[in-house]
Amino acid sequence: MNQKEKKEIDIKGNLKNVKHKIVVLSGKGGVGKSTISATLAKYLSKKGKNVGILDSDIHGPSIPKILGVEDEKAVGSKEGILPVETNEGLKIMSMGYLIPNKDAPVIWRGPMKMGALKQLLGDVSWGNLDYLIIDLPPGTGDEPLSIAQLIPDLDGAIIVTTPQDVALVSVRKSINFVKKMNLNIIGIVENMSGFTCPHCGKKIDIFKTGGGKKASEDFKIPYLGSIPIDPDIVEIGDSQDKIEIKNKDTEKSYIDLVEKVEKIVGGER
Repeated sequence: MNQKEKKEIDIKGNLKNVKHKIVVLSGKGGVGKSTISATLAKYLSKKGKNVGILDSDIHGPSIPKILGVEDEKAVGSKEGILPVETNEGLKIMSMGYLIPNKDAPVIWRGPMKMGALKQLLGDVSWGNLDYLIIDLPPGTGDEPLSIAQLIPDLDGAIIVTTPQDVALVSVRKSINFVKKMNLNIIGIVENMSGFTCPHCGKKIDIFKTGGGKKASEDFKIPYLGSIPIDPDIVEIGDSQDKIEIKNKDTEKSYIDLVEKVEKIVGGER
């Protein structure tokens, strides 16, 4: 058995107690994909699920910042690298925990990134999880390709887009990428879909609306719903003790998203 085969078996074995593995991706940056990943993970955790989230963006990890735990560091143990845990029990691992300075750039080519992802999957002590949410960097480059190859039993992919035409061009590439990787598509989420004025209560479609739903219809894949623009979302990481989204429409959007994901993925196995 060569080293590569041994490492791949280690990854499979290390994740054997993770029931569901879901990747979240987008065709381009700036669509709020990482915020969707983090909030999905937190709402699953809020429902009593054991949840981990892997920030697989080697060059621009943002999950620690979004979840308010960017100043933590990963530590080793006899079981492996221990993920950072929030007060609510969410397990987090990110390249941001492994570099000495959060402002230091990671200047790596493909093989080094592949090695780092192997370590994040195979050497991190994830333990027993109901869900492992893997936040991918935007696009269809090294990291998404590596994750798809390293985890053959992924439950599927959630694709995040915004209503603008330029984002919808990219989301179609993401859909075709997922299909080429022979992964299930759990569905599409349209983020930044409308803004409700806090003064008059009128909904304003700043970036249009409905593009994500149309893409789901064109490709015949599930539509997981729309998430409105909500200024309070940026405050999610301010407290590890509770999840508080003040806008009821925004909260309902995330509750509906979680319920649809659970139903499509198949619930408890």
